[in-house]
Amino acid sequence: MEEVIYLGGGCFWCMEAVFQRIEGVTEVSSGYMGGRIKNPTYREVCSGLTGHVEVIKVVYEPDVLSIDTIMSVFFTSHDPTSLNKQGADVGTQYKSVVFCTTDAQKVDVEKYFRDHASDFESPIVTEIEDASEFYEAEDFHQNYYNINPLQSYCSIVIQPKLTKVRSKFSNIMKT
Repeated sequence: MEEVIYLGGGCFWCMEAVFQRIEGVTEVSSGYMGGRIKNPTYREVCSGLTGHVEVIKVVYEPDVLSIDTIMSVFFTSHDPTSLNKQGADVGTQYKSVVFCTTDAQKVDVEKYFRDHASDFESPIVTEIEDASEFYEAEDFHQNYYNINPLQSYCSIVIQPKLTKVRSKFSNIMKT
């Protein structure tokens, strides 16, 4: 039985590219969660006024991929100690957050945070929240890196993240 978790770690293009390559992940889509209006657009979310966060929806097989591994990949692919900022992306729409879909998932995520807090020099600022309405981002945001690998943002920002994740998690990367 598949499960779903939503992850916000800066630009959703980066997170999507990483998690599309992890064994046990069956689907990844970019979107928005946590805001105050229905059906927000990218432009509205980028304003920082809607309260939404850029997130990815990760559908995964828990018998293949554990929450600990998901969190480890998540913490490797972005800075969980950076408040509302990842690289050049600044604002609450880029905050680090895990939106859980079950109580058990939330317990496992909280435990992971406790167990790994000492791995960082600064405190983890990643929030843990219950999932709310997910709004899929516009079509041109979906599968962005795979469609546009030579675009400068992809080369400069996403490719180094993929290289870092691949070097640490080569055993769970899809071929």
